Amino acid sequence: MLKNPDLPWLAPVAEAWLGAAARGRPPHAVLLTGIRGIGKRSMAQWMARQRLGIEPRTALPQFYGPAGERSLSDHPDLRWVRPLEDKQTIHIDQIRELVAELSLTSYEGGAKVAVIEPANVMTDSAANSLLKTLEEPPGDTLLLLIADRMGTLPATILSRCQRLTIATPPEPVSLDWLNRLKPAADWAAALEMAGNAPLAAIDAHERLDVTDAMARDFTQVAERRVSPIDVAARWSRYEPYFVLGWIGRQIQECIFRAVSGSRGRAGESFRGQVPESVLNRIDRRNLFCYLDVINRVRCQSAGSFNVQLTLESLLIDWAQGLENSGDRFIRGGLLPIPDGKVNT
Repeated sequence: MLKNPDLPWLAPVAEAWLGAAARGRPPHAVLLTGIRGIGKRSMAQWMARQRLGIEPRTALPQFYGPAGERSLSDHPDLRWVRPLEDKQTIHIDQIRELVAELSLTSYEGGAKVAVIEPANVMTDSAANSLLKTLEEPPGDTLLLLIADRMGTLPATILSRCQRLTIATPPEPVSLDWLNRLKPAADWAAALEMAGNAPLAAIDAHERLDVTDAMARDFTQVAERRVSPIDVAARWSRYEPYFVLGWIGRQIQECIFRAVSGSRGRAGESFRGQVPESVLNRIDRRNLFCYLDVINRVRCQSAGSFNVQLTLESLLIDWAQGLENSGDRFIRGGLLPIPDGKVNT
């Protein structure tokens, strides 16, 4: 496996950053956005190295994995703020402590860098306590905010940051990079499962056996051969956004097939594809409603919903052919009532 490979799809963002620094106009607050597993954390590590002069300062961000953060963790002028152990949010005391530290003189007499990740799990009070620092950072300070989901970030935070969105690379670029990282692996299936995010595909590759089993469960639930409750109990042991993302991709593929009449993208087979016999029983309009429910749950912060109850509701809807998709979530209080929807 390659050691610390460059991430070529981050080149446009890296070049823009270096150009702004060369002109003497680097931003002081940056919000890095993009899908999970696209390289936002690697980008933040690279920006921190550039600003603080930490070697090696490479032309492109590199994939270090967990070792990359460990190599930066001891630098006295860098703070990396994330939820505390066993917590799902970044709370106000963490941000207050960060603001106090940024107001002090740099240990090395230069810049200071703070990374907040993921910024979208800051509590409202934590976000509010950061606003003044975002607007008027002390000294030569760089604030890097990382967000996988934009929906929960307050507008006051968005308006004070320069947003840098990392685009998903074309599939051939991702596959070429993954094949150089580890030749002869089944990267096409892993990349499909990861929503075309190359770094997420590394974890996805290790979960192919899991998703194969989930695909069988999903089909058997629709055919009423297994209990949705039993399947939800098994799936609740996995990371919730991994499960919700996987279900969402299955439904996206179902929508594509229902609309185009194709068996899969470009006529190719799809790993874990829902059988035609199941798809033919479902009104395509309900597929869109079901996907909307999944996406709305995914936009909620971790810990704000009951994972097993949510999965039970999703799988019961699936077993019933999506005839009343979404109503179970509204009646159960798992989702807010949409505008114009009457709870009867």
